[in-house]
Amino acid sequence: MTKPDVSKYQTFEQITTRLDVIVDQVRDKDVSLERSLDLFDEAISLGSKAVDLVDVTEFTPEEEARMRDEATAADAPTDAPAETTPAAPAADAPDGTGE
Repeated sequence: MTKPDVSKYQTFEQITTRLDVIVDQVRDKDVSLERSLDLFDEAISLGSKAVDLVDVTEFTPEEEARMRDEATAADAPTDAPAETTPAAPAADAPDGTGE
């Protein structure tokens, strides 16, 4: 099996756009298993290229801080129970019982 040629994808945006297309194609029920495996190989090659691009990119301190903040927010649990506060007694009853 030959390694997919991903040389035409030079920017991170081009790579992520192609990966989105690959995901859509793999989700198509009419795509054969063989074609899905070829797309998977291409996605792996694109992912490696994206990692290489990130490794050689110099980020400003502000960009690094923003990425850390985004990663922290993405790791935060989203299904945490909502805080509840006790109900206040009804104001219409003289003793505050609502009766």
